Amino acid sequence: MRLVMKISRINNMKRLTRPNNNKVIAGVCAGIANYFNIDPVLVRIIWLVLLLFFGIGLFAYLLLWVVMPEK
Repeated sequence: MRLVMKISRINNMKRLTRPNNNKVIAGVCAGIANYFNIDPVLVRIIWLVLLLFFGIGLFAYLLLWVVMPEK
């Protein structure tokens, strides 16, 4: 019985994935927004601020584009 409960819990876990819909470039921001249940526009604005002011946004975006699986 415990094994069934563990498998059920694993199947219900959230996964960080890039969706096929609602993407502008690669779907990284939309995937992060879906995971945290927030608006994708907010994530895109935060990403743009990170890119412009701190310079880490582009590298992080490219890394997540490669690492995050598609839905």
